[in-house]
Amino acid sequence: MKRWAVLVVVIYVFALLSLTVPLFTLAFYHSTQTVKLGKDVTVEMGLTKSDLMSLFFLWGYWGFLGVMAAGQATMLLVPVSLTLQRPATRRSVLWPVLASGLLMGLLITGAGISIYEFVKGEEALWLLDKLEDLLVVVISVWVVWSIVFYKVCRDVSPGDVITSQCRYLLRGSILELLIAVPTHIVARSRDYCCAGYLTFLGIAFGVSVMLFSFGPGLYFLFAARWKKLQPRI
Repeated sequence: MKRWAVLVVVIYVFALLSLTVPLFTLAFYHSTQTVKLGKDVTVEMGLTKSDLMSLFFLWGYWGFLGVMAAGQATMLLVPVSLTLQRPATRRSVLWPVLASGLLMGLLITGAGISIYEFVKGEEALWLLDKLEDLLVVVISVWVVWSIVFYKVCRDVSPGDVITSQCRYLLRGSILELLIAVPTHIVARSRDYCCAGYLTFLGIAFGVSVMLFSFGPGLYFLFAARWKKLQPRI
């Protein structure tokens, strides 16, 4: 059963890796922007293939990928215990609650920065140089939502806790994408450098959490198939 859990995590990471370039291409690649550098000087700016490939050399990208993979693995702790018919205590639910709180923090932060760039335009891009401020926001929302999830789920069975958290995350990711996608389209229509970077972060957070929410369900499908193939084990 642990091997199936590892397989789910690998599939999730592979999905994020395989979607990186297509998502960036869809959001930036073929669009160019005419940016004014002076009274009579303008240049056209857009992403190239080398820009896309450079993503895979950014420590922030791999750090985010590692956090999401660790969160997915944490979310599968209770399902693995239930499949192996081991007792899932209230303490075992704490780690999935923390993982869900973190992801909800990403969703709210993504929606917030998308709206912020939509309203402020180029003035909002100072956040790209102040990523520690974004980190503080994510951690703050993480703590709040972890407390909320724990209180909401404290009288629920461990299996139902995971199911309800995945449901919250799926709904939250859909709502966040409904904010991030339109604001990204508006931001890309403006003539300033790096237009749409913050809204794109919102899209990336939304897509990552949406895929994340399917992890436990995918694991249970693997587990059910395994039991049918080996009913005596």
